[in-house]
Amino acid sequence: MIVEKNDLIKVEYKGTFPDTKEMFDQSQGRGPLEFRVGAGQMIQGFDEAVIGMKLNEEKTVEIPPEKAYGTKENAPRIEASVSQIAGTGKATIGQSVYTNTGMEGKIIKIEKGMATIEFAHELAGKTLEFWIKVVEINKGK
Repeated sequence: MIVEKNDLIKVEYKGTFPDTKEMFDQSQGRGPLEFRVGAGQMIQGFDEAVIGMKLNEEKTVEIPPEKAYGTKENAPRIEASVSQIAGTGKATIGQSVYTNTGMEGKIIKIEKGMATIEFAHELAGKTLEFWIKVVEINKGK
């Protein structure tokens, strides 16, 4: 069996930074990660990497920022009145703020009573390396 788009698969994985080999995430201790290939549940580069893999196949792939979490330059930004920001009523550059859905943003600029909040993923701008092993394939319909 070969992984194709729409298959429901399980993988073991380890994510590291290719330059330092520092690990930022792994499935070990949590069990295999299950997702539907091509459904947008994973970063684009990970989704693309598993297509064509066989059951129990392992590989290591390097994923550039454009196919991972993007760059800080293209991160979504909003402006909000400093008086609307919850908490103490004070806002500082670098402060974390949260939307009502729990999404974290950072204040990157304050000017004339308005705060610019950037919603960049913590791994934005980074090239990532993943070791991936396919441990289950359920053919999509």
